[in-house]
Amino acid sequence: MASQTVPDADPQATANGVRPDAKAQIAGLIFAMVLIDAEGRIAEVNHAAEDMLGTSANRLLGKRLVERIGPLDPRVEARLSGGEDGLVARDLAIGVGGAEIRINLTASPLGGFPGWRVVTLSQIGHDDSASPSGGDAMLGAPAILAHEIKNPLAAIRGAGQLVERKLPPADRKLARMITDEVDRIARLIDRMQQLGSTRTGPVDACNPHEAIRAAVATMRAVDAERGEVEIREEFDPSLPPVLANRDALEQVLINLISNARDAACRDGARGTVTVQTRFASGMAFSAIRNGRAVALPIEITVSDNGAGIDPALRDHVFEPFVSSKPSGQGLGLPLVRKLVRDMHGNVSHERDARAGLTHFRLHLPQAQSES
Repeated sequence: MASQTVPDADPQATANGVRPDAKAQIAGLIFAMVLIDAEGRIAEVNHAAEDMLGTSANRLLGKRLVERIGPLDPRVEARLSGGEDGLVARDLAIGVGGAEIRINLTASPLGGFPGWRVVTLSQIGHDDSASPSGGDAMLGAPAILAHEIKNPLAAIRGAGQLVERKLPPADRKLARMITDEVDRIARLIDRMQQLGSTRTGPVDACNPHEAIRAAVATMRAVDAERGEVEIREEFDPSLPPVLANRDALEQVLINLISNARDAACRDGARGTVTVQTRFASGMAFSAIRNGRAVALPIEITVSDNGAGIDPALRDHVFEPFVSSKPSGQGLGLPLVRKLVRDMHGNVSHERDARAGLTHFRLHLPQAQSES
């Protein structure tokens, strides 16, 4: 009998010798994938596409893709609606559920199947976690410089206090101005150092609603006298524990609620801020922890009914020193992004023009059960 050659073991095979089939691989993709036929109609979607488009596969199948994500740039729409050419579109605005988001889009033709293409959609613009450069990297040098500035600032403050004691009462106001301005600069430097820090706080299982209630209580106390904003809570009581740093999460929420409050009250009218929680299964991002995709099903949304962010700034709000406030320093949202990333999460924002609402969404990992 002729001997048989046994092939080497496949290093990609699982422990039971079965490799994931194409369907399992597509389902596991962390970006949205849509299969369209020669007429541009949706033939198949993965879980990430259902999540991005905000509806189930059953409601998407048979619909024209350009109608689900339009209105589109006319050039992109023409390329998607007909023909068999490949397509790469970067920083493309699409409409999803009345809101506008920005994505990168690719369309790849399938050889042997005329007109059929695989379309991928990946959201960008708000928190591009795949890119370690940008805002965080830019703050490294200023953070080092800030450390060197604090020493002379302390000397200036001490000199100002000494001068204040020696000046006549009528002139002490000027000396106090020196110390007040030094304190303001010191606070700014502290925030810059926090942004540039590579140290991360420990994460543990915690109840997200406790952090939210603490942040809301803080903001209600700030607004107690003026009463310019109503803060509503819409919680999912069945939400499981989140894996986060409790103090950092509270600080993130205070920043977001404070910004929402300012936006809602900007025109002098009584505003409304809503903090909502839900379990959003299917949210996943890559390269967040140990190079693996991590599910981020815990969703916390802070919404306000203000006029929204200036369209020219919407894609830059998480960058340092970008602010729409006249006296803003542009460090609050970059700090939010850093703290959320430190907790292996994601933060994004969108404008729902139809409802007149601006949403900031946090997606965080679920704490694993002890079992």
